Amino acid sequence: MDNNLKLWQDSLKLFPGGVNSPVRSFKTIGETPIFIRKGKGAFVYGFKKERYLDYCLSWGALILGHSNNIVNAALIRQLELGTSFGACTENEVIFAKLIKKAFPSIEKMRLVSSGTEAAMTAIRLARGFTKRDYIIKFDGCYHGHSDSLLVKAGSGVSTLGLSSSKGVPNDLANKTISLPFNNIAKLKKVCAKFGKKIAGIIIEPVPANMGLILPQEAFLEEVRAVADKIGAVLIFDEVISGFRMHFGGAGDIYKVKPDLTILGKIIGGGLPIGLVGGRKDILDQLAPMGEVYQAGTLSGNPLATAAGIAVLDYLDRNKNIYEELKRKTQILAACLKQIGKRYRVSLQVNQIGAMFSLHFSKQPVRDYDSSKRQDMNKFSCFYRALLKRGVYLSPSGFETNFLSTEHKFKDIENTLDAVKKVLS
Repeated sequence: MDNNLKLWQDSLKLFPGGVNSPVRSFKTIGETPIFIRKGKGAFVYGFKKERYLDYCLSWGALILGHSNNIVNAALIRQLELGTSFGACTENEVIFAKLIKKAFPSIEKMRLVSSGTEAAMTAIRLARGFTKRDYIIKFDGCYHGHSDSLLVKAGSGVSTLGLSSSKGVPNDLANKTISLPFNNIAKLKKVCAKFGKKIAGIIIEPVPANMGLILPQEAFLEEVRAVADKIGAVLIFDEVISGFRMHFGGAGDIYKVKPDLTILGKIIGGGLPIGLVGGRKDILDQLAPMGEVYQAGTLSGNPLATAAGIAVLDYLDRNKNIYEELKRKTQILAACLKQIGKRYRVSLQVNQIGAMFSLHFSKQPVRDYDSSKRQDMNKFSCFYRALLKRGVYLSPSGFETNFLSTEHKFKDIENTLDAVKKVLS
C-alpha cells in the first residue's frame, strides 16, 4: 500500500470525512486527496515523489511561492526569540504600518488569527456601531464559517451542495439577507424595505469563492452609495483579493472606499493570521476602548507577523512584480480560452491580476447562479486528467486559482500543453 493511501485511510478514522477543511476531501473530484510532503517555489510534492505545478498556493496565500527564502529567514530569526507571548510585540507595530501603507482606508486595525475570525469581528463591530441587527451579504460570497455569514455561502459550502449549515439558529440566520451579486436593483429594493434595520453590507469586491467573479461597471460604487443612504457599515472582504492585484486592495482599483476591510491569506506569508481594519471611530468600539468584545491569545502572533512583514516588505519594495504576474495570468487565461475553442469545449475563463478560474459552461459566469450552472462532471474529469499530468488546480469548480512569482513562462507552456492533451 502506498503512503498516500495509508495516510488517507488513517485520516478517515481520525477526522470527519478524513479532513480538517471540507474542500480538501476531493469529494466532487472523485479522487483520493493528495497528501503534500513538501513545497518549493511553484511546486508541491507528494509521498510517491510525484511533483505538481501548484495553482492553488494554499488558496492564494503564497504569492512568493512555497518555502520562500526571505520568509524562511524571518521565521528562523523569530523562532530564536520565541513563538508566542500573548503580549504586545514590536512585530505587530511594524506589520500594522505596512498594512496602513497599502490600505489608506485603514486608520486602525485589530489583528486576529483567521479570515473567519476577522469577518465575525467585522459583523459584530457593524452591529455594535449602528445598534442594528440585520446584515446583507451576497450569494456565493464566502466570509468564513461564523453563524451570521453561513447563508448562501460559496467555497466549500457550494462544493458540498449546502446552502447553509445545520447548527446555525434560525433566529440568527434570519438576520442575514443574501442577495445576487452584480444586481444593484435587488439591493436597492431590500434596503428600501429594511434600511433602518441594516447594520452592515459585507461583500467580496472581487468574489473568489464561486469561481472568480468580476464586479460589473459601477456596481461597487452603487453599493457604497446604498450603504451611505441607509447608514450601514460597508465591509470589503479582501481576504483573497487583498495584495493579489497590486500592493493594496480591490477598493483602490475600483475607487470605492469601504468602512471596514477584512484581510488574510497573503498577509501571513503562509501562517495563520487575519485582520479587520478601517475607520477609527468604528474600530474604537472594540474593547478595551469600547463595548464590542473581541480577544485572542494568538492575535498578532510573532511568527505570523514576522512572515507577514517579510512578504509585505518585499511586495512594497518590488511593486513591479504585479505587472509581470498580471501579464503571465492574462496569457494563461487567453490561451486557455483559445484551446477551449479549438477543441469545441464550452470553457469560460475569468481573470484579474494573478487570479483566474475555469468553468465548463456555455454562458459567461457572472454570479452565483451562473456559476452553479457549470458542468461539474466535466470539471471533475478535467481535474483528474490534469492531476495525472502534474498540474494541481484548486480542487473545486467553485474556487479560484493563483500564480506566484515563482511561476515561470515555461511552467505556463507546460500547463497549456497538458490542457491540450486533456481536451483533445
